[in-house]
Amino acid sequence: MIKIESIIIGAGPCGLSASIEQKKAGIENIVIEKGNVVEAIYNYPTHQTFFSTSEKLGIGDVPFIVEEHKPKRNQALVYYREVVKHHDLTIHANEEVIKVEKLHDSFIVSTSKATYECTYLTVATGYYGQHNTLDVPGSDLPKVHHYFKEAHPYFDQDVLIIGGKNSAIDAALELEKAGARVTAVYRGSTYSKSVKPWILPLYESLVNHEKIKLYFESHVTNIDESTVSISTPDGEINIKNDTVFAMIGYHPDYEFLASMGIELVTNEYGTAPFYDRATMETNVENLYIAGVIAAGNDANTIFIENGKFHGGMIVDSILTKKSK
Repeated sequence: MIKIESIIIGAGPCGLSASIEQKKAGIENIVIEKGNVVEAIYNYPTHQTFFSTSEKLGIGDVPFIVEEHKPKRNQALVYYREVVKHHDLTIHANEEVIKVEKLHDSFIVSTSKATYECTYLTVATGYYGQHNTLDVPGSDLPKVHHYFKEAHPYFDQDVLIIGGKNSAIDAALELEKAGARVTAVYRGSTYSKSVKPWILPLYESLVNHEKIKLYFESHVTNIDESTVSISTPDGEINIKNDTVFAMIGYHPDYEFLASMGIELVTNEYGTAPFYDRATMETNVENLYIAGVIAAGNDANTIFIENGKFHGGMIVDSILTKKSK
C-alpha cells in the first residue's frame, strides 16, 4: 500500500492544473492517468485547431506562446508536456484506476499497477473517452466511428457525418478536402450557434455549392454495409455509404463516478454529478471533481479555460479543512 496525501485521477489540463495548485500549497500529490499526459488532446483530430486562444489554455503560470491566434493540437501537446516538466509533476502514466473505496477517513485507490491510500481525491477524467450512443439498427457495424482522426483513409469514399457542431463540421471540412464525398445529417433546423465562427463561412460555402450535401431536421434510421437510410423533412431517403462518423457528443463516465458514491442529479441537460459550486467537493467528504465532468451532459459551460481554476478552489477547501 502506497500512502500519499492527495491523488488526482486524470492528467488532462484541468487535472494538471489541480496538481500544480496542490503542489504550490504544499499538498503532496500524484496524478494517475490511464493514458499519457493530456491523452484526450492527443486523441483529437490530427489537424485540430482550438476554439480558445493560447492565453486562455495556459495553466500553472507557464506562458503558452504561439504565432497563430488559435493554437493547434500538436502545439498544445508540446505545451502541456513542458508544463509537467516545469512544475516537476508526478504523473503515473499508462495506469488505469480500477476501483476506489472510502475507508474511514481515507480513500483506497486500486489501479492496474498498484494500490494507494490517500486523504484527498480529485477526479478530473473529462468526458472525451465516453461517446454518446447512436441508437439505430446497424450502429454497431465496424464502419461506424465516433472519433475522427484524419481524412486520408476516406479518399474517394461515400462518408456520412451525423451531427452539426464543431467536431462534425471540422471532420466534414477535412474529409471534403481529402476527396471524400460527404453527406451531413443534423437534427437542428439551422447551423449551430456554437460552431467556431472562422470555419462556418467555409462550411456554408461548401454546402451552398453542393460540395457537401447537408440535411437539416433529419436523422439516420438505419445503417447497413453499403447504404444509410435518412429521415428528412421531404421523406425517407437511402444513400450509398462506406463510412459513418457519428459525432453526437460525449459524456462523463457516470458509472465510475457512481461507483465512488458520488450522487448523480438530473438537470435540463440530462445527468450531472453533485458538487459544491464553491469548493468542487462532492457529497462524499474529501472527494472532489475538476474540469469538464462537473458540467455533466452540458458540454458548453465548462472548458479548459474555466475548468483550470477548479484546482485553486479545491486547494482552498483542503487548506480550510487542515486548519481546523
